[in-house]
Amino acid sequence: MVNFEKLYADNQSLVFGYLRRLCRDESLAEELTQETFFRAYMNLASLRKEESAPSWLCQIAKNAYFAWYNRQKRHSAPELSEELQSPEDLEETVVRKEMGRQAMEALEELEEPYRTVFALAALEDVPLGEISRRFQKSESWARVIYHRAGKKLAERMKEFL
Repeated sequence: MVNFEKLYADNQSLVFGYLRRLCRDESLAEELTQETFFRAYMNLASLRKEESAPSWLCQIAKNAYFAWYNRQKRHSAPELSEELQSPEDLEETVVRKEMGRQAMEALEELEEPYRTVFALAALEDVPLGEISRRFQKSESWARVIYHRAGKKLAERMKEFL
């Protein structure tokens, strides 16, 4: 069994340095380092050899960075080129962004485990098999929870319309 405190102490600076080079932002690297070790703690059983921990942690760090990056792309502000778009296109862009904001609000209102399972699967692209392992449940449990969460979100989104 791997001692998580030792794993953290031995690899924290390596992971932080890797993320700092990857994202070129020290505060973001600190946040992603915390996220990396949280994910590592949740999946500690999947670490087969303690010698491979640095590469395993860097892989988790890379995945955390790209999950953050993809979320930022989805929620970024309109670009300057949108100023040149027709009024209809701008209206569509504003409506789409508002619906996205409302969907995130609806997601935040979901109770657990629906919120976490849906967020991991839909926003972070974590496979349902991995989610089931994290929750120590069956994969069919994860599928059912994900499906029910989607239905609950759809119902709440109807309220906004």
